Amino acid sequence: MMEIFGFPIDSAGRCKHYYGENDIVSIKFTCCNRYFPCYKCHDESTDHERQLWQKEDFQEKAILCGNCFNELTIDAYIHYQQCDNCNATFNPNCAKHYSKYFEI
Repeated sequence: MMEIFGFPIDSAGRCKHYYGENDIVSIKFTCCNRYFPCYKCHDESTDHERQLWQKEDFQEKAILCGNCFNELTIDAYIHYQQCDNCNATFNPNCAKHYSKYFEI
């Protein structure tokens, strides 16, 4: 199983910042190649600046479903908002923060 860094509060990757029912996505940060539940967890637990995933890298598997631990591509995550393995639905409000992770 992939390790989730930062401040997860449960095995699905919910964290102290975002812990709603559908907050089950962790994102691998390109700057450190580690999964974090959110950008706040990354910023509070690392000593470097966040780097955004560039559009040409959106086919990289950098999204972790907290329900089944399937890795999804960034493109699949952005366009479908659900896991292509277990069909778990992700929080649609996360789209408000895409600019913290991805070159949009």
